[in-house]
Amino acid sequence: MAQKTVLITGCSSGIGLAIAAKLARDEQKRFKVYATMRNLAKQDDLIAATEGYLGKTMEIKEMDVCCEDSIRNCVSSIPDRHIDILVSNAGVGLIGPIECQTIEEMKTVMDTNFFGLVRLLKETLPDMKRRKSGHIVIISSVMGIQGILFNDVYAASKFAVEGFCESLAIQALKFKLHLSLIEPGPVVTEFERKVFEDGMKMDLSAADKETADMFTNIYLKNYKSIFQSLGQTAEDVAEHTMKIMLSENPPFRHQTNTLYTPMTTLKYADPNGDLPIDTFYKMVFQHDKIFNASLNFIKLLRWRSKKSFDLGKPQPQ
Repeated sequence: MAQKTVLITGCSSGIGLAIAAKLARDEQKRFKVYATMRNLAKQDDLIAATEGYLGKTMEIKEMDVCCEDSIRNCVSSIPDRHIDILVSNAGVGLIGPIECQTIEEMKTVMDTNFFGLVRLLKETLPDMKRRKSGHIVIISSVMGIQGILFNDVYAASKFAVEGFCESLAIQALKFKLHLSLIEPGPVVTEFERKVFEDGMKMDLSAADKETADMFTNIYLKNYKSIFQSLGQTAEDVAEHTMKIMLSENPPFRHQTNTLYTPMTTLKYADPNGDLPIDTFYKMVFQHDKIFNASLNFIKLLRWRSKKSFDLGKPQPQ
């Protein structure tokens, strides 16, 4: 297998850092990684995770997915602008009642999570089309399939990504390009910790008492328990992502967390769309004790969880 050039966004922490490190440390040296981030002052963790590989199988570059010039300059700095695999990972989160969020905050989420991907593809897709070769890997979310309480705007940004990619995938086939949506469930990273901390500090004065109480005493109260029960590590998601890259026929969608899959399956089980909404409502407001007991039971069974999955034959090496 010839060495693949991989461009990854959002590598200062979390999933992006884990993917960059895993590919750079590949024993067979199958990847040349260009790990990018908006602020190069935050590269220390990535450097520490890839000690001995920097300047060999990995280079760190500056890129702000909210700036077209920044994207263009970064892509143009890569030899022949040749990118075999583009990994769109950069993103921001937002939780809480919409009454307590500004339109500017909402725009920032959409600008980064959705338009950031669009800007990337406007710059890189024409080159891939000309070569009739390339794999676009998007770190999406199960919240691109199914909305979750108090994640309205974040889910909207991921729904936009999924709809955009569903449409683009049809065109991509004509140019022999692969497009894959990686859909993690809860992932324990600095990203999630920051989202939680921001939620804890949120000014709830604009919300009615019932909504504020719901956010504080139901959502935030169960946040950590859900992540402890269902959460994956960034390294686990990176392992799934690498296997998708090495698959001979990579899937369009891949959920990384088998523990969460039954929840998203509800979306497809009822054409009317009522089943998942009704189920989540009852879990949160009517059967909360059973829900919490289930989370505790899952914690006890986590050691049995298998990370292996079948994606067909790997590409020849």
